[in-house]
Amino acid sequence: MVKLIAIYKTPEDAEAFDKHYIENHMPLVDKIPGLIKSEVAKLKPMPGSENKYYMMTEMYYEDMDSFNSAMASPEGKATAKDLVNFAKNNVEFYLGTLK
Repeated sequence: MVKLIAIYKTPEDAEAFDKHYIENHMPLVDKIPGLIKSEVAKLKPMPGSENKYYMMTEMYYEDMDSFNSAMASPEGKATAKDLVNFAKNNVEFYLGTLK
C-alpha cells in the first residue's frame, strides 16, 4: 500500500483555509479514482517544540500504479489545480510505502 502525505504549514487565515479545505478541496479528493481512504489531522506541537505545521492529510492507494493513475486522472488533476488556489507555497508532500 502507498500513501501520499500532505503536510500543511500554518496558514495566515486558518478559518478561511479550513473552510476551503472542508467545503471545496476534500470533496475533490474524495472523487479521485483508486483512493482507498483519506485521513485529516490537525497537528499540535509536543511541549517544548515549535509549531511548524498545521495539518496533515494521508491518502491511501493500493500500489504505485494505482497512485500514478489517480494523479493522472481528471479528478487528480482537478485536486492539484485546486491546491494551488489556497495552499501553493504552504504544503509539502511525501510518499510512503506501508509494510
